[in-house]
Amino acid sequence: MAISQLQIHNIRNLRQVSLHQFSNINIFFGANGSGKTSILEAIHLLGMARSFRSGNTRTLVTHGETQCTVYGVSTTDSKPGGIPLAIQRSLNGDVLIKVGGQVVRTTAELVEYLPVQLLDATSFELLSGPPGARRQFLNWGVFHVEQRFFPVWQRFQRCIKQRNKVLRHGKLGDAELAVWTRELALAGEEIHQYRLMYFEALAPLFREIMRGLAPSLAGLELRYRRGWDKSLDYNEALRASSQVDREQGYTHAGPQRADIKVSIDGFSAADTLSRGQQKLVVCALKLAQGQLMTEHQRRSCTYLVDDLPSELDALHCRLVCDVLAEMGSQVFITCVARADLANMWPEGAKTQVFHVEHGQISKVAG
Repeated sequence: MAISQLQIHNIRNLRQVSLHQFSNINIFFGANGSGKTSILEAIHLLGMARSFRSGNTRTLVTHGETQCTVYGVSTTDSKPGGIPLAIQRSLNGDVLIKVGGQVVRTTAELVEYLPVQLLDATSFELLSGPPGARRQFLNWGVFHVEQRFFPVWQRFQRCIKQRNKVLRHGKLGDAELAVWTRELALAGEEIHQYRLMYFEALAPLFREIMRGLAPSLAGLELRYRRGWDKSLDYNEALRASSQVDREQGYTHAGPQRADIKVSIDGFSAADTLSRGQQKLVVCALKLAQGQLMTEHQRRSCTYLVDDLPSELDALHCRLVCDVLAEMGSQVFITCVARADLANMWPEGAKTQVFHVEHGQISKVAG
């Protein structure tokens, strides 16, 4: 998958931007505040219907305007003419999503047409943040390689919501609780199996990429935690925690508490590794996820990489760029000075360079 056209209207300081004929590797350089990250933000909006920088639309929309719009064309081998995608977000909270000119109701209907992987400062949450960030990472990957996952995940969300409601209002009785517990156990066990199969395919790819990026970190280990005692199936775990669930009014055990633990030589990677080493681990996780998606779905994701040289020396920047180029995914990447990234790519890599200044974008000749 690749973006062949991009039009941005009223996103931060990008009032009217129209870009065409992207390459595999697209480098945007310019001073801080010039609008580089806003370009990545617009592409993320096109693929996910939301910003990665803020949930507040008022900070996203250009000052003085009432809405922002991103239009793009996503191309694939099967549809070389491309699929038009459009997102419009308004200050009043309205969101309009169009795929192929048709309005769609949910983000889930959008994301399969432009899967995006983000590597920026917030990506460190994969190591140091709460478990929710790692569950989101895991769910993103499973969603894109296992078509049966999403409807089961929706069923699980509905069941746990209803079960928690019954737990908070215990006077409704045991019969209704038993119904939701049974349905929750079935959906939760299925989610776990999908996640486990995905993780068992992801982990060796991660280790392989890490060997190339940082051989000194050979002791890194990934572990998947299902969210309940591994000696029990999910139905047994729900029975075991039923008393505390009743007392506290919510479901304790389950996939909603799953996590991925990253350790090195038995210690937490987040507490042990330097900032630069952590960034390499995060890069390897995202790169492995993209590679697995390509292997299973025969389609690639689009990488949005903000300020790669930050916290990485030139050698490790080049190693990450080598992997990105080898994968063949389309990349949109930012830096302050052109020299920071322009010469980091392997010979033969197709690159296009853009200069960003005060919200204006211009192509730079090779």
